[in-house]
Amino acid sequence: MDYTLRKKEVMFMMTEKMITLNNGVEIPQLALGTWIVDDNKVAEPVKTAIRLGYCHVDTAQAYANEVICCEV
Repeated sequence: MDYTLRKKEVMFMMTEKMITLNNGVEIPQLALGTWIVDDNKVAEPVKTAIRLGYCHVDTAQAYANEVICCEV
């Protein structure tokens, strides 16, 4: 699959909309959600998202998958 066009689209969306956190740090509004993704299926979407330029992966202790996401 050719990711060139998609990466450009993702980078455009990520630079257009940012959220400012309470501590003043800005993060991209566009994020990859990992809620309700089976542990054995979460690694590939995270790898693909990072390859496309995502820098915001939404994970949480409550999802119980943050360790797997961080190993990617």
